[in-house]
Amino acid sequence: MITIANKLLKFSTAAALAATAMASTGLTGGAQAQGVPVSGSDAFNLPEDVTFVVEPGDPNLRRATARVNGNIITGTDVDHRVAWILAAQDIEIPESEVQRLRLQVLRNLIDETLQVQEAEAQEMGITNEEVESAYRDFAASARGYTVAEMDAFLASIGSSPRSVKRQIQGEMAWDRLLRRNVRPFVNVSEAEVNELVERMNESRGTMEYRLGEIYLAATPSNRDQVLANANQIIEQLRQGGSFVAYARQFSQASSAIVGGDLGWIRLEQLQNATLEAAAGGMVPGQLVGPIEIPGGYSILLMIDQRQIGMADPRDALLSLKQVSLNLPGDISQAEAEERGATFAEAIQDMQGCGDANLRAAAIGATTVDNDQIQVRQLPEAFQQLMLQLNVGQTTPPFGELQPGGNLRVLMLCGRDDPEEFQGPSPDQIMMSLEDERVNRRAQRYLRDLRRDAVIEYN
Repeated sequence: MITIANKLLKFSTAAALAATAMASTGLTGGAQAQGVPVSGSDAFNLPEDVTFVVEPGDPNLRRATARVNGNIITGTDVDHRVAWILAAQDIEIPESEVQRLRLQVLRNLIDETLQVQEAEAQEMGITNEEVESAYRDFAASARGYTVAEMDAFLASIGSSPRSVKRQIQGEMAWDRLLRRNVRPFVNVSEAEVNELVERMNESRGTMEYRLGEIYLAATPSNRDQVLANANQIIEQLRQGGSFVAYARQFSQASSAIVGGDLGWIRLEQLQNATLEAAAGGMVPGQLVGPIEIPGGYSILLMIDQRQIGMADPRDALLSLKQVSLNLPGDISQAEAEERGATFAEAIQDMQGCGDANLRAAAIGATTVDNDQIQVRQLPEAFQQLMLQLNVGQTTPPFGELQPGGNLRVLMLCGRDDPEEFQGPSPDQIMMSLEDERVNRRAQRYLRDLRRDAVIEYN
């Protein structure tokens, strides 16, 4: 699956992956005893009827603390990270979801710890100065805060600067490891790029999609758990949860770093027939999933779509004038309707934007100008309407035709049509293919770190 990497904050490798480690004691077969990877449903010779010597406890009741190769993750670390995530949501999260989130956050923290430890072992550790600088940039870019203001905000939501800095350190360490140990060994040939460019030229005029993804890795042993987690994420997203926030915290694809945004791609770049079929039937704003694919599950969000190699009319830059009339609250409904009729007549008599201000003032209306707005930035109900208007024409009146209501129209004062879209350059295509391959190797790299780690839970 194609991923778009960025050297920004948020390379969160978290996903609903319950990585299981089994000791060799009790396993039969030479390959298993020697730790040689084996596959198949009977790889561990597990019995159909299981009798547990000790009854398994509820994992949701386990205290969220751990020791990872000697480094301690405390319950406070988990609390602060959870508070940060919850503050980014637009809806209230049920307590059952919060408990699941705590378990996932613990997995995130374990992965971050492993990434930092690996960077230090490779003599590529992140210095305190680098973390502080990145934290300062994050505060400014994310909320427009100074460091002191960001510190105060995090404290106010029950989180802490240490929690954010810990994640920053993990992301920077992982990015540094991938740049030195993975990316130099990923190659994309010029022939591959040329072949893709040729295919894109042949598909000129067909659709191109901007997709968001949340990828959750799964194995045969934890497939049901991952699916349940994916369904819970879907439910939260449909209730108004932030796709970007969930992608950053739960997705295992490297696109997590940019909130799951894959950028503009063609369906074949997904490199999976199931995903291609699902995305091909989506409309902007639609959410689908979980979709089972080799290695896990995907949740897709259709952010936007356009035709390849063709100018998108919604990229046109508009110059608009809004004419607005406030209706007094102490008038009757009949009077409100009469004033609305007068407003509509006055709009029809306006002779373009140069005449609008005086005529609006004459009926007690006000005007507001905006000379830099794209069609796609308008609500969907207005987009096609504005594309059909000529300069000087207006939309039908809209608003509340009642006492205390507000009536408005938009008048088109000018439009600059977009230039013809040329498509991605060969360099951009090569980078996209490289990112996808880096992402695959990064997942294997992290699995190896987990497999070799000594993790003790309290």
